[in-house]
Amino acid sequence: MSTYSKELEVAELAVQRAALLTKKVFNEKAKGTISKDDKSPVTIGDFGAQALIIQAIKKNFPDDEVVGEEEASTLRQDHKLRDEIWALVEGTKLTDADAEKVLGGPIENVDAMLNAIDAGNSAGGSKGRIWALDPIDGTKGFLRGGQYAVCLALMVDGDVKVGVLGCPNLPVDDAAPLAADAGVGQTDSEGKGVLFSAVLGQGATSRSLGTAGLAKSQPIHMKPVKDITQATFCESVEAGHSSHGDQSAIATKLNISKPSVRMDSQAKYASIARGAGDIYLRLPVSATYQEKIWDHAAGDLIVREAGGQVTDSLGRRLDFSKGRTLAENKGVVAAPAAVHSQVLAVVMEVLYKK
Repeated sequence: MSTYSKELEVAELAVQRAALLTKKVFNEKAKGTISKDDKSPVTIGDFGAQALIIQAIKKNFPDDEVVGEEEASTLRQDHKLRDEIWALVEGTKLTDADAEKVLGGPIENVDAMLNAIDAGNSAGGSKGRIWALDPIDGTKGFLRGGQYAVCLALMVDGDVKVGVLGCPNLPVDDAAPLAADAGVGQTDSEGKGVLFSAVLGQGATSRSLGTAGLAKSQPIHMKPVKDITQATFCESVEAGHSSHGDQSAIATKLNISKPSVRMDSQAKYASIARGAGDIYLRLPVSATYQEKIWDHAAGDLIVREAGGQVTDSLGRRLDFSKGRTLAENKGVVAAPAAVHSQVLAVVMEVLYKK
């Protein structure tokens, strides 16, 4: 079996370089925010990070497709915004020459940047090599100073093989407990910034985010939950993303009294994968809403490789082969494998036996 070693190295370095760009924007008061058609925000950091990552993928794997969240039509019309993003992209590189060489070097010019952003237009599907990319997952958290993540995953014939998450505002220490205020008032100061990775069948790791080559990694594992009443739940900050009321009812039925830790982005997957939290629920708020594959692909693999189980609210594995969305799934239930069935049973009781 292929180890996907090259894919992993490119993905880790690409996410690390993109995270450098997002950190520059995070620390600015004005983040160049615009609204998309669905009213969700996008920043100059989203565009810049997408350009850097897709350029690295296309340099190394030119025939691979990319399902990316952003597209460049707005930038082709708004030259001021375009030039602002180009300045960011042009000025972001790793300080290690060998690492930059792996990524294929800098983007040549503005047009190449726009074309890279637009190369994230794959329809997805069940055949071939397709990368799922969210350049800034949790843009609202990014804007309010909370958690966010740079997310990249490789799917081969619809199955996730490689997953990488860059979480600039999580503590480097895997043993650090998940604070109740982890989703607000965060910084990317010293001691913060983690790169999480996994390859199918090879376990999951964490390492500190750096500015050059890759730092030394260590394996991560979900924490055994000996007493589920003492478990820590993670959930979305936005009530529009996950039903807080159902989450509370599930916690009550499991006799969990700790308040849930609310944070944006796939930082929730990363947090439970290394044992800082225990259970992540993303509960359906609409019968018609379909989750986007870029919001879950990397985190799903990292949690499973760390000893967890990830299904939807009906117990089905997340299916990344149906296009740009998880069209066959409803919600997400992620927990240590030993207690997942117990959590899922209560989730189904609350959601489907009302």
